[in-house]
Amino acid sequence: MNQQADEDKHQENLRRLNDALEREAVSEVYALVRELHPADVALLIESLPEAERDIVWGQLDPASVAEVLAEAEDAVRASYLRQMAPQALAAVAQEVDPDDAADILQDLPEPVADEVLRAMDDLYRERLQAVLAYPEDTAGGLMNVDVLTVRADVSLETVVRYLRLRGEIPEKTNRLFVVDRDSVYVGMLRLADLLIRDPEDSVATHMIDEHDAIQATMPSHEVARLFEQRNLISAPVVDETGKLIGRITIDDVVDVIRDEGDQAFMRMAGLHEEDDLFASVLVTSRRRTLWLGINLATALLAAWVIGLFEATIEKVVALAVLMPVVASMGGIAGSQTLTIIIRGMALGQVGQSNAAWLLSRETMVGLINSLMWALVVALIATYWFGQPALGAIVAVALVINLVIAAVTGTLLPMAMRRMLIDPALAGGVVLTTVTDVVGFFTFLGLGALFLAG
Repeated sequence: MNQQADEDKHQENLRRLNDALEREAVSEVYALVRELHPADVALLIESLPEAERDIVWGQLDPASVAEVLAEAEDAVRASYLRQMAPQALAAVAQEVDPDDAADILQDLPEPVADEVLRAMDDLYRERLQAVLAYPEDTAGGLMNVDVLTVRADVSLETVVRYLRLRGEIPEKTNRLFVVDRDSVYVGMLRLADLLIRDPEDSVATHMIDEHDAIQATMPSHEVARLFEQRNLISAPVVDETGKLIGRITIDDVVDVIRDEGDQAFMRMAGLHEEDDLFASVLVTSRRRTLWLGINLATALLAAWVIGLFEATIEKVVALAVLMPVVASMGGIAGSQTLTIIIRGMALGQVGQSNAAWLLSRETMVGLINSLMWALVVALIATYWFGQPALGAIVAVALVINLVIAAVTGTLLPMAMRRMLIDPALAGGVVLTTVTDVVGFFTFLGLGALFLAG
């Protein structure tokens, strides 16, 4: 319900914006972007063609530019970063948290990013470089360096006085991190304990130390899994020596989960997650050309297999009618298995220890489903064409293709991962090629053997 309400609200804002743009009522555009959250403004900009985007972008005040950039998709953000001078970029980057600023700088060419860093003040540059020292898809690249630390040997009352002197705490802070004299992480203290525990108690008395800190080099998808498994809101990040260098909060993890979902969805179609829905026709065409070429090659391979049985098809035209049934059923069955295995791999549920069991399970599922639907297709083919032999042939071909599809869908993503190939990107094309070739070859081969002899 809330998601639908948010969608309705966005569509209403988009309607108001398009109406103001059509009437060239710039003052209304200005008023609208002022009343919305930066994330909503970023979404509106992403929902407009380039010319209209520039009008909306021109109505942003300098203070909100940084927040809108931090919320925008990479392709949209990069297009505006290229238009800004290094001094302006430095001023914009310093308006957001270092982890968001790092995202902005990573979209820039290295020489430009270096120039932007030199334009920043020393303190902020040092904090930002602590994040940039790690790849963006690691815990270090996700972390925020704004952390509150306390010592284990001080009292809770002392901690409360320290926080009052500071006057503020970083956003999304639910725990303080406990370190020793060398800044080595030793545990966490809940903010709630400062309110409900005896002020004379020491931090060590109520310190939580059962959870290990996150290594800065941990991949971001593992960080997301850790937050999910342990229901974390925030977590400390340490370097190789165990020193506390930052923290990761749940909002950063939500971004990781969303990005991974976008990647998986887009790559199944051979697209990049950063592709802009409203990019120009030429840019979009160029990005899709390679994948279309790969699909053409695989389609020609399947067509070549069909060509081997041209004489058979001329004699038994019914084979041409039923060919798509065998190939399509194999493709769907294989895609189901492929999707399940890729998801299991992403969640860390699939490995060498259970690969054989999964292969056996999926093969049996493919066999059971193939036998059931082979009977249905055989009856339909026999009734349709009046040839029981044709019904038997299509049934056998269907069983073979669905079993092969299940085996391929299970083993293919595991093999691709060993070869460092993303199965979400290439798995679908390879699987479809296998099921088409096997389906056509089996069905037409059996037809040539028993019907066209």
